[in-house]
Amino acid sequence: MYMVESKGGAIVCMLLSLFFLGTWPAVMTLLERRGRLPQHTYLDYTITNLLAAVIIAFTFGQIGTDHPNFLPQLSQDNLPSVLFAMAGGVVLSIGNLSTQYAWAFVGLSVVEVITSSITVVIGTTLNYFLDDRINKAEILFPGVGCFLIAVCLGSAVHSSNTADNQAKLKDFSNDHKNATQGTSLSTLKEASEVDSKDLENGSDSAYKAKAGTAHFLIELEKRRSIKVFGKSTFIGLTITFFAGVCFSLFSPAFNLATNDQWHTLNKGVPHLSVYTAFFYFSVSCFVVAIILNITFLYYPVLNLPKSSFKAYLGDWNGRGWALLAGLLCGFGNGLQFMGGQAAGYAAADAVQALPLVSTFWGVVLFGEYRKSSKRTYTLLGSMLLMFIAAVAILMASSGHRK
Repeated sequence: MYMVESKGGAIVCMLLSLFFLGTWPAVMTLLERRGRLPQHTYLDYTITNLLAAVIIAFTFGQIGTDHPNFLPQLSQDNLPSVLFAMAGGVVLSIGNLSTQYAWAFVGLSVVEVITSSITVVIGTTLNYFLDDRINKAEILFPGVGCFLIAVCLGSAVHSSNTADNQAKLKDFSNDHKNATQGTSLSTLKEASEVDSKDLENGSDSAYKAKAGTAHFLIELEKRRSIKVFGKSTFIGLTITFFAGVCFSLFSPAFNLATNDQWHTLNKGVPHLSVYTAFFYFSVSCFVVAIILNITFLYYPVLNLPKSSFKAYLGDWNGRGWALLAGLLCGFGNGLQFMGGQAAGYAAADAVQALPLVSTFWGVVLFGEYRKSSKRTYTLLGSMLLMFIAAVAILMASSGHRK
């Protein structure tokens, strides 16, 4: 198998992982805003997510002179490590599924900020002790502190942006409905008589309703699959924090699977390679996703319409994008683990600065924060600067596993 051994190679893996893991949520959000049911999207995503792990296992896991390779490890007596890897896949799958609904309520940028920050604050601390403190604590924990500040700023950005949107909708109702005390959000949905063409494709409708305007928000609500007008953002924040806790556990579980710090393997049994562990990790992620999403087809949550497996198979609208999202996430996770095995999983948590990438896509593709207040822009800038500092500090704390 091929092993990343240098600190420079580990950092390259982390940077590539950062880009991939920051991009796939934007693709999934794009499809929800186009009206595709999240159950359909996630079923497509999970197929290629597993495919990425298989590709990595049969390439990096089988080439090179280092042993053990991927295929021989499948028959090893390594059940405890396999269970740790699969447990990591279970919590990641539940976390990813949760964020798919949270994006609609809270927005792509804020969801990624909060979940990533929780992941670092809890997960990186656990990984530091599991890795026998190979990372420099005097550098690592100030980086963790930066993430903690970022989650507070992310919550403030969401609160400020929500207030901005409510003000826009109120002005819209006053201007167009002659209402002395405003119009309800449900009335605004019915009042909008515009062409509901694809906003992200730059269609005529997108030009009529410029990003950041109340008209744009109403058009988007009509088009998207998860309706959010009139619903409490507390729902979205609750889902977001739950997902963050799930994300904070998957990397420590994977760390235990590959390094056996609790000495659960029998004497003489080699540790799981990062590629074998990632394969088991992805299989459990796949199984959980299939079970939950097929269930949600027939028993949907958040008032989504019912669907069926037959309807899913026939839904080709956006399927290519969903399959791409799965590949991006799969390869992103694989690269994170490859870098973590070389330089320490605590340092590899630098990839949790993925909101830097997600926020970029949120602004460019979805018009997030357009025409917002100066307060929102100031908070957003402060949040992004804190993430830049955090990723630099965590990468600087990289050690070398003996």
